[in-house]
Amino acid sequence: MTVTLKDFYADWCGPCKTQDPILEELEDDWEGRFEVEKVNVDEQQDVANEYQVRSLPTLIIENEDEIVERFVGVTQREDLEDALESAGA
Repeated sequence: MTVTLKDFYADWCGPCKTQDPILEELEDDWEGRFEVEKVNVDEQQDVANEYQVRSLPTLIIENEDEIVERFVGVTQREDLEDALESAGA
């Protein structure tokens, strides 16, 4: 099963810069158990609209079947780990 963490961000977004190191550390530690897809909302407005993203950062964890969890604002590592486990990562 493929688990994806979609990271909706913008280069001008301060909280997004706070979220980045948390995601990078998580991705390194969970090596290969999930994919990170970064979505720059300024360049990919269609994708942001499809997922109804209204605030940044927004993190969406999904598996092949559905969206498992949606986080708005800076999200702590522990919350992301719980959601990734629920998604099957």
